[in-house]
Amino acid sequence: MKDELKIGGVTLKSRLMIGTGKFHRNSLIHNVVKSSMAEVITVAMRRVDLDSIEENIINSIPENMILLPNTSGARTAEEAVRIAKLSRATGLGNWVKIEVIPDQKYLLPDNYETVKATEALTKEGFIVLPYMSPDLVVAKQLEEAGAAAVMPLGSPIGSNRGFRTKELVRIMIEESNVPIIVDAGIGKPSEACEAMELGADAVLVNTAIATSSNPVQMAEAFANSVKAGRSAYLSGLADTALEARASSPLTGFLG
Repeated sequence: MKDELKIGGVTLKSRLMIGTGKFHRNSLIHNVVKSSMAEVITVAMRRVDLDSIEENIINSIPENMILLPNTSGARTAEEAVRIAKLSRATGLGNWVKIEVIPDQKYLLPDNYETVKATEALTKEGFIVLPYMSPDLVVAKQLEEAGAAAVMPLGSPIGSNRGFRTKELVRIMIEESNVPIIVDAGIGKPSEACEAMELGADAVLVNTAIATSSNPVQMAEAFANSVKAGRSAYLSGLADTALEARASSPLTGFLG
């Protein structure tokens, strides 16, 4: 049986999602997409300029990609809903990543407003993937609100600090009935692998790829790490022990 991820009725082969921000030139995005093998790419609605071919980020994204517009800049549920509707009206589809962030220092999401926006947009027929601070109770509320997947942060956006919320995300993975996608803060391929080994359904990586010395090669590294982590999870990781265990039994060898 193929190991595939289904979100909003769409079956995905790749469990790595990528972003479009922070690249020093948009022309890199096409090759990054190819090397990452990602099928879903997020883009801030505020970066879409339909009146300018040069400045419109959409022109740098391959046509076969699933667009995941985000509501970056929204501080309330009302603002997020308005941005999402504008995105769909401009032809970007009905997938949306909800970001409601009133905090301007650590860019931590407002979970309460995120639930409100999710509920409103699912009623409008959107495929909603909410970005949130890891919290099992909120994750369940998002499920009930109709979220197609839930996206807990690994650490603050753009920090590259790694998977700092591991235990909270583990609980969410164990108890959730929708895909869990670790988003934000993943800085190294090994950290993406760690999230996948834990049982996350996917990871979304932007800054670690875009700000590396070689984004195309780094995208490939993340693709490989996500595959390895998923394979390890499916294989069943070995138990850990506090004391040493000999790889080969000594009994009988010296006797």
